[in-house]
Amino acid sequence: MIRRYLRLAIAAAILALATYQFIETNWGNGIFLTLLAGIPILIHFRNERILMALWYVRSQNFTKAGAQLDALKHPEQTLIKGQLAYYYFLRGLMLSQTNMSQSESFMRKALNTGLRMKQDRALAKMQLAAMAMSRRRKTEAQALLTEAKKLDDKGLLADQLKMLKDQLKRI
Repeated sequence: MIRRYLRLAIAAAILALATYQFIETNWGNGIFLTLLAGIPILIHFRNERILMALWYVRSQNFTKAGAQLDALKHPEQTLIKGQLAYYYFLRGLMLSQTNMSQSESFMRKALNTGLRMKQDRALAKMQLAAMAMSRRRKTEAQALLTEAKKLDDKGLLADQLKMLKDQLKRI
């Protein structure tokens, strides 16, 4: 919790020094320090471990993604709400191959915490629908698939959603 606000305190101190440099008419130093203050603010809102884990998941390297997520100690205390949602989302994606019940709980936590992008919410609902289908909960799977289809406005998951709907008909 303290580390979270320490970043903002560092940014505030750098901005105060930048303001002093502007007052002293050292424009170059002031501009440089203002830009430098953006780094702790960016790290506050975009955790570097989450970004690296997203990169590794997209390149299908789940071991390195897991290592990045494991490096986050006490994520509930150190991450802000949006980062925590993506932490749960990535954990759920990685566990979907091995442990369905844990994956389902992480996906539900991610949706309840608040994923920002529609595509990510659609993917989470699609994963939950697949898990519900594997447990023979047809009505829940159907509802999750329709929600996922509404959220997939760009059609990136259209093939997977169609395949899951076809499988749902067989249940």
